Amino acid sequence: MYNYTLADQALVDQRVAQFRDQTRRFLSGELSDDDFRPLRLQNGLYIQRHAPMLRVAIPYGLLASRQLRTFATIARRWDRGYGHFSTRQNIQFNWPELKDVPDILAELAKVQMHAIQTSGNCIRNTTTDHFAGVAPDELVDPLVWCEVIRQWSTLHPEFAFLPRKFKIAVSGATHDRAAVGVHDIGLQAVHNDAGELGFRVWIGGGLGRTPVLGSLINPFVPWQHLLSYLEAALRVYNLHGRRDNKYKARIKILVRELKPEVYADQVAAEWAHLRDGPTTLTQAHLDEIAGRFSRTVYEQGLPEVDLSAQTGADPRFARWVRTCVHPHRVTGYNAVTVSLKATGVPPGDITADQMDLVADLADQYSHGEMRISHEQNIVFADVKRDTLHALWQALDAQGLATPNIGMLTNIICCPGGDFCALANAVAIPVAEAIQRRFDNLDYLYDVGELDLNISGCINSCGHHHVGHIGILGVDKAGEEWYQVTLGGRQSAGPGKAFDASDVFAKGGGGAAIGKIIGRSFSREQVPDVVEQLVKTYLTVRDSDAERFIDVVERVGLDPFKADVYGDAPTRRREEAENV
Repeated sequence: MYNYTLADQALVDQRVAQFRDQTRRFLSGELSDDDFRPLRLQNGLYIQRHAPMLRVAIPYGLLASRQLRTFATIARRWDRGYGHFSTRQNIQFNWPELKDVPDILAELAKVQMHAIQTSGNCIRNTTTDHFAGVAPDELVDPLVWCEVIRQWSTLHPEFAFLPRKFKIAVSGATHDRAAVGVHDIGLQAVHNDAGELGFRVWIGGGLGRTPVLGSLINPFVPWQHLLSYLEAALRVYNLHGRRDNKYKARIKILVRELKPEVYADQVAAEWAHLRDGPTTLTQAHLDEIAGRFSRTVYEQGLPEVDLSAQTGADPRFARWVRTCVHPHRVTGYNAVTVSLKATGVPPGDITADQMDLVADLADQYSHGEMRISHEQNIVFADVKRDTLHALWQALDAQGLATPNIGMLTNIICCPGGDFCALANAVAIPVAEAIQRRFDNLDYLYDVGELDLNISGCINSCGHHHVGHIGILGVDKAGEEWYQVTLGGRQSAGPGKAFDASDVFAKGGGGAAIGKIIGRSFSREQVPDVVEQLVKTYLTVRDSDAERFIDVVERVGLDPFKADVYGDAPTRRREEAENV
């Protein structure tokens, strides 16, 4: 965990006091809605369909057990007994009263947490790989770099009111697990031919109304100059980004309209004034920041524990090990994902009682630390291999050992129309219907790796564009319908190299945007459609090892479209629409 300095704590405490006074003045009528809006947004407060929603930052997804217990306290005292982990490695509380939000922020400040810049037109919470620091394929620990960016970007006066919100992702491994290709800026650590560390910089990625893959604007920025290069990129955006039309305000639109080559030239020109300036990083500065992180002290020389006897004796434990237990860079340890995707539970939701339980288990099995993944699950990063069975038993007893990580029912899903005022359609009930349809674990494992993502509107908070199967809620004459895409992915996958020979190549880490298969479907039809897509895949795959996404890329959309639009549910819909 990163431990605050006195300056960090003072900044957070001051923001709590400021927002307490701003809230008082708004409730007393001294501030108008228009005056209060930017103030509440930059403190993480939205006005949703039913109540305010408070979004709390979990910087780069790193969470301590004491902080999770504070979330549990907030959920019980000021909310309805639960929280929701988002795809941005944040937690959201859906039911606080406005008058109580300053007290909530004060409670968070006690455990070195805040809601600063979790909304508004500013640089948001920087995200990274949920296996950061423990992944075997890691070149550099991205947590330190995320903290460098957090300190540089927090309350930066030049970037407090950008044309639109701005998101940065960092990957420190050879396999991109941070989806760098679909962020405003995506950074991936690399070594040049001389063995020096730097970052590939993709800019202009994003989902939402206009899904775009980032362009590789610079294939190698030396680590010492990372901040000055980011500052140059943001200055060009701040200067030329649209402020007259919010639908054209994101940096992805600017990069596309200028052309990546022109944008890169402008960034280079700006960088020439900034490079070697005050933001130049030194090894001493990096070491100082790295030293503020409390680190796991690993036991050395642990044997590689053989779990075959336990997995052979208990098929349920074997399933969990297969899907929820991951490699670790230190022999004798594993990372473990705690699935928050049990059937019947909104994806990413966790109750206050479960928070307390998970915090206790983190203390017992993972040195008091957790990671929040962009898939809306929890990761214990440092679990001794000989304790896996005991951990599984404890999780299983509380319904937290669903063995579906990487499987179809590990659905990424936004809150949708049940909560969000922007949504065109519900998302949570659709996710549950699909989960119930595929509740047979043996069948689920036969299907294999498959990412299914659901968004309730075009803003793509459920990242449907990069799901192998993506589902988008749309509004047709006041009714809910669902559009289906195929072929999206957040990265090329492990073992697949990226070719950086084209400087302005698209798709950081090999990301891809899904393609719409055809007309939309009613809510009742969606589980049938997903089932038919899976049946088509199982029919045309070459072997059990060929993944769903591999088949889509090999055969295209036509076989899937032919099967889906030839079934009875679709014919009934088309007849109803007189198509």
